[in-house]
Amino acid sequence: MTTELEQLAERLRAFARVRDWEQFHTPKNLAMALAGEVGELVAEFQWLTAEESGSPDPDALARMRTELGDVTLYLVRLADVLGVDLMEAARAKLDENDRRYDADLYRGSARKAPPSSND
Repeated sequence: MTTELEQLAERLRAFARVRDWEQFHTPKNLAMALAGEVGELVAEFQWLTAEESGSPDPDALARMRTELGDVTLYLVRLADVLGVDLMEAARAKLDENDRRYDADLYRGSARKAPPSSND
C-alpha cells in the first residue's frame, strides 16, 4: 500500500526527472532550498503579534499556505533523495521527545531537556 507521502515523493521524483533536474537535487542543494523556503515562511510572520499570527488575514494565510507547500515539497524531496522514511523519522523523534520531556516535569514549561545521547 502506498501512502500519500510516498505518492508525493514519487510525483516529485518524476517532476525532477522529466525536467532533468535530478542533477541539481543534491542533498546540499535541497537542504539549502528548504532553508530558503522556511525563511520565506518565517517572513510572513515577521512583525505580527502572537494574536495576529494565530489568526492571519485571508491574504496572509494564502501566502503562508503557499510557503508551507514549498517547505513540504523540499522536505519530502530531500528525504527521498537521502532514502529517509520521513514518517518513521518523525515517529522516532516524537518517541525520543516523549522520553526526554516527562509530562509531569515539563507541563507548562518551555525549558529544554538536557542533551540526549543522540545530541
